[in-house]
Amino acid sequence: MPVVFFGHGSPTNILEDNVTTKTWARIARSMPRPKAILCISAHWCTNGIEVTAMDTPRTIHDFGRGLPAALFDKEYPAPGNPALAQHVQDLLDPLQVKLDHEWGLDHATWAVLIKAFPKADIPVVQLSMDMRKSSEWHYNIGQKLRQLRDEGVLIIGSGNVVHNLHQMDWSETAKPHAWATRFDNLVKECVIKDQPERLFDLDALGQDGALSVPTLDHFWPLFYVLGARHDDDRATFDPNFIQYKSLSMMTIVLQS
Repeated sequence: MPVVFFGHGSPTNILEDNVTTKTWARIARSMPRPKAILCISAHWCTNGIEVTAMDTPRTIHDFGRGLPAALFDKEYPAPGNPALAQHVQDLLDPLQVKLDHEWGLDHATWAVLIKAFPKADIPVVQLSMDMRKSSEWHYNIGQKLRQLRDEGVLIIGSGNVVHNLHQMDWSETAKPHAWATRFDNLVKECVIKDQPERLFDLDALGQDGALSVPTLDHFWPLFYVLGARHDDDRATFDPNFIQYKSLSMMTIVLQS
């Protein structure tokens, strides 16, 4: 299976049929049908590691204020996969991984999947990110999960390379901030050259990094995807643009 980082963007994509959502659907059609999906979401940060282990995960409507009421009517009733959750536990041993029976699928996961796999008939498991750890640590977890690709499991990370809500402009025609473009291009270069270590120390990336990644939650899912990379994987970037001045919609597919 390939491994994919989705720039999930605004929840309003759930209600729209646009270039981004059509591209997500095309990416899904281009790959073999996954036996299951393991998602690392920007919206599930915990103390320690947890993995959803219920048969029927709930659809979590974790939206901010001011968004259309129709979003709360949408459901993504994909089944869970307790066996995969236990397998993830084994792969990450000796790290302690808690089997979770409460969380479900948050919108960073299902906002993408409802467009990529609209039938909701593929089992989905979410893995939380330990908020106490470094970017390099998250990358190493991705390496431990890599073998799932050979077992028919699609690993996806859902976040945004540039995610600064305070610097956004909701105009569709707004040009990106220069710092956002520079940082987006830097990340793209690091992926192409397979140099993830250049991104581990955000402080070393200067003001562009500080503005583009004011909090790490939307950046960390990228490291799981890069950690699960095979040496012969090539990277494709589509969609590949910055929306609302400071929200990168870059989606990265790694496959041999």
